[in-house]
Amino acid sequence: MNNRGIEGFKKHNHRMVLFILFMIALTTITAIAALCINSDLDLTSVLNILFNRYGPGVDVIDSSIVWNLSLPRIMSALLAGIALGAAGAVMQCVLRNPLGSPYTLGISNAAAFGASIGIVLLGGGIIVGQSSAFVQIDNPYIVTASAFTWSMIATAIIIILVKVTKVSPETMVLAGVALSSIFSAGISLLQYIFNEYALSTIVFWQFGSMGKATWEELSLILVVCIITGLYFMYNRLDYNALDAGDDVAASLGVNVNMTRILTLVLAALVTSIVVSFMGIIAFIGLLGPHIVRRFVGNDHRYLIPGSMLMGAIILLISDCIGQNIADFTIPVGIITSFLGGPLFLYLLIRGYRKKKVNIIEKLRRGGAGE
Repeated sequence: MNNRGIEGFKKHNHRMVLFILFMIALTTITAIAALCINSDLDLTSVLNILFNRYGPGVDVIDSSIVWNLSLPRIMSALLAGIALGAAGAVMQCVLRNPLGSPYTLGISNAAAFGASIGIVLLGGGIIVGQSSAFVQIDNPYIVTASAFTWSMIATAIIIILVKVTKVSPETMVLAGVALSSIFSAGISLLQYIFNEYALSTIVFWQFGSMGKATWEELSLILVVCIITGLYFMYNRLDYNALDAGDDVAASLGVNVNMTRILTLVLAALVTSIVVSFMGIIAFIGLLGPHIVRRFVGNDHRYLIPGSMLMGAIILLISDCIGQNIADFTIPVGIITSFLGGPLFLYLLIRGYRKKKVNIIEKLRRGGAGE
């Protein structure tokens, strides 16, 4: 590489680092703004409560609202956005499918089905009081384990489709739709059989919400996010190699099969953790990576952290909208579906047009050869 190429490479890396730093700052500003809006307090009061919780001049009620209600929601949105954004970015790479994400490939619905089984069959949920509307998670670890087990079943099906049948990206999406339909039918069956309280629990569970996780559960999510995030970042160069194809990656020393399987397993793990504690949150794993890819391309050194931060920003804004747009709270899963649905359709249409253009070009080259 000549001096001009080296200088260009350094400038590119410098711009990418500045972009990630900008994303970190934007995420921080968005989180603080959402905290102020949700707690109905000004910036000075919120910062005073955060850094001087029991100090003089701090209102006890305001402090309780921030620390027990608003801040857990903000942390839930941050961690869920980070987890789903990273999962979407790496799944799109190892499956070589721009439409890949935990939601579009059916993993989220599989985790939701597993969580539902944990709640109604394995003793994970209990009724509090006399009404079925007051159902709490008695043992969140049972629910999480069941969600992870079923998300792994869906992941195994996806791996088999990729390795054995060599399906196209479009067919993979259709397979994801089929998996989502199967697991949704399973959830509906549980609602029908256990109708005493399943309708009030599972239906609510399907609408993703940032107000479900406790501080203890958020600590568990944080640990899983750190472990999986470190693995994804450690393999960032391997993901870059995989973008060039399995043969090229193998020639560069990448253990293609092991990297693909471990990546999908960890993506399923973080998805199941998020779903089991917060419900189904659609399209974050699709929205985040595709927005960031417009700025950083397919370089996973910056795409993965950028997708994490973008997922957190989208989820923070979506939850804030759901909390304040109406007199009642709109579940964040509904908001993200409204945002992600049009993007999903656009990507499908763009993929169809690109495939059509490639076919036309091949026909023209074939005609020219004759």
